[in-house]
Amino acid sequence: MRFNRRAILTSALAAISTFASHAVTAQTAFPTKPITLIVPAASGGPTDTVARLIAESMGRTLGQTVLVENVGGAGGTLGMARVSKSPADGYTVAVWHIAHATAPALYDSLKYDVVEDFDHLGRITDVPMTLVSKAALPPGNVTELLAWIRDNKDKATYGHAGIGSASHLCMLMLMKELGVQINGIPYRGTGPAMNDLLGGQFDVMCDQTTNTTNQIKEARIKGFAVTTKSKVSSLPDLPPLDAGAVKGFEVSAWHAMWAPKGLPKEASDKLVAALQAALKDPKVIERFASLGTEPVAAPLATPAALKSHLSAEVPRWAAVIKAAGAKGN
Repeated sequence: MRFNRRAILTSALAAISTFASHAVTAQTAFPTKPITLIVPAASGGPTDTVARLIAESMGRTLGQTVLVENVGGAGGTLGMARVSKSPADGYTVAVWHIAHATAPALYDSLKYDVVEDFDHLGRITDVPMTLVSKAALPPGNVTELLAWIRDNKDKATYGHAGIGSASHLCMLMLMKELGVQINGIPYRGTGPAMNDLLGGQFDVMCDQTTNTTNQIKEARIKGFAVTTKSKVSSLPDLPPLDAGAVKGFEVSAWHAMWAPKGLPKEASDKLVAALQAALKDPKVIERFASLGTEPVAAPLATPAALKSHLSAEVPRWAAVIKAAGAKGN
């Protein structure tokens, strides 16, 4: 039998080329290394809690560690600016909240477009907020607390996580309804703010259930009301502010995930799928419930839904901020 050596060599080279191509594809399939998840706030706060729960679950789905890095400051704009300038390769993402929508109205020098300079991956959760105070404050219910704030407007203080944060916006809205202005103390996140509230360093705060639920249950701070239209299952003794104390009052801190603009389709698809899987993870659902929240419905955890929601939120909060005369640096 005669062999065509040229044909054999050609076939062998083709086989090697095909094998090498598959090997390279396998080696470069996203993700091949840990992913950094930026939280634009200090550790220990409510967004940090949400992000770490999501990161752990997404890591299991992706087969890579998702490392949480806290980059606080300037109402979250430092962290989001870093994300906007990171390589669009899928290895840097961010979990942030409603403050992303307020940034354009607060910061004239903002160096990124909150809608156009990011890939929108999906919403995560809408977290109710609570009106709380230091344990030693005299009022015993929400009606007494609001009366105390009015009577002590010249000396009362509140803490918040920076200009434009959810905790700041909530108090701006409350003060507007009460017709008073009290002194605000900014922090690099509500994690540090909570530490000072526990120490009695200021009087009141409006903060997410993810940061206040356990502190209220342990009587380390006083809880007075929730900011949703209905009660929160993890804090059944707290009435909604809307129930009578401040009719029509409603605010929640929605959270979402973003990435730098221009992700490769494979990276985007896998990140979105991992996020959606995390929102169905029984461990995440159970932990969220213990903190007074739950994952958003599946149709909201998509890139298109998040972009649409953010685009509507930017002008909505711009009007609130303008009316309050608030401004960042």
